[in-house]
Amino acid sequence: MHVTKEVAEYVVGSRYDDIPDDVRNEALRAIVNIVGCAVGGAREPAADIAIQTFRPFFGPATASIVGRADKADPLHAALINGITSHVHDYDDTLPKNYIHASSPVASALLAYASVNPVSGRDFVHAFILGFEITSRVGNATYPAHYEAGWHSTGSCGVFGAAVAIGKLLGLNSSQMVHAIGLAATQAAGIREMFGSMAKSLHPGRAAQNGYGAALLASNGFTAGIYGLEGPRGFAPVLSAKYDLSKLTAGLGKDFDLRVNTYKPFPCGIVNHPSIDAAIQLKQEYGLTADMIKRVKIRVAPLVMDLCGKRNITKGLEGKFSVVHGTAVGLVRGKAGLSEYTDEAVNDPDIKRVRDSVTPEADSSVTEDGVKMEVELVDGRVVSKVLEHSLGNLARPMTNAQLEEKFRDQVGLVLPASQTEKLLERCWKVAELKNVGEELVAISIPPA
Repeated sequence: MHVTKEVAEYVVGSRYDDIPDDVRNEALRAIVNIVGCAVGGAREPAADIAIQTFRPFFGPATASIVGRADKADPLHAALINGITSHVHDYDDTLPKNYIHASSPVASALLAYASVNPVSGRDFVHAFILGFEITSRVGNATYPAHYEAGWHSTGSCGVFGAAVAIGKLLGLNSSQMVHAIGLAATQAAGIREMFGSMAKSLHPGRAAQNGYGAALLASNGFTAGIYGLEGPRGFAPVLSAKYDLSKLTAGLGKDFDLRVNTYKPFPCGIVNHPSIDAAIQLKQEYGLTADMIKRVKIRVAPLVMDLCGKRNITKGLEGKFSVVHGTAVGLVRGKAGLSEYTDEAVNDPDIKRVRDSVTPEADSSVTEDGVKMEVELVDGRVVSKVLEHSLGNLARPMTNAQLEEKFRDQVGLVLPASQTEKLLERCWKVAELKNVGEELVAISIPPA
């Protein structure tokens, strides 16, 4: 079984015209979403610190960083793009493996396109291939790899970045095998980092290392040729159980972009049902913080594993706290970027309601659902049972909602006219002659 070779040969042999129309269209939605996330997160302290820290080590500063006037060498630009696109935890998510596949892949491609001529068709094609391989590596190793504590966005995303850049570089099958092997030996990212800046480093390093793996392979740098399946390869070493048939079955026919989802709230996706239910209860009953005595929520067991943080003081920690998400929904009736700041986490009303929330794991509740019961100080009890949360497969975000989300994020960095121009270019990226000049350049804020 030579899985690495089969994956490499598929990527090398794939043609844009082979990609179904619906998959190309979903790729555009993913690109709109991730560019919005990258620009929106470009002024976050994590990006400032990373640039300040690594600037002395930049090579020739030829590459653009999305959403910033700073320039860097392409590898460091890919790193910073990965940080900014994920720092708000607002990017897309695959519910089947909880990977944010667009971040590492698009971050590398945007850096590459800023210094190399890349047509829109080639950009979109490479993105689709990188997204698909990222997700399939995740599928093959989920859930054991994830449950062991690996953050698959980083550990699997490096493969997507490598094959996407390798496709643009025109690697042959042998070189692509080596690129995949070089990606495998750089796979990393652990879930202990959730709720800190380090989480956004995962797709950043995946983008940077995947880009570097493709470059090395293009120049003859070799790797073990069984990087995915060898007895000491990625899957056997980093996953107690795995099924490599999920990597190769239906390649070129089945595409995971079809089951991708986009976040309406900037936090861990398994928090979304509780937030959605809380917002609905606030709207239906006119709830205020002083009306709430106690809250009980029954959630899928994975929610407690991923988002069980309680004693939080930082906005980033709130993104992985189901009790915080519930509280902001009940108190503010929304859960946007402002609800995941240090100020919001320490708001007295939110804190008091948060402390009143008791979550309980319930295996009968799906990861897209919640059962919520709110006891009011006047003795009334109001409840909400939600089977599907906004943004998930049963209730997907519309193009109009993605555009609203894009404007909310990008408007933090770019003026309105530039925001609209960038949005238009993202939707039309497949038609562009040069992505660097016609899209990446539009993402840079005015001096």
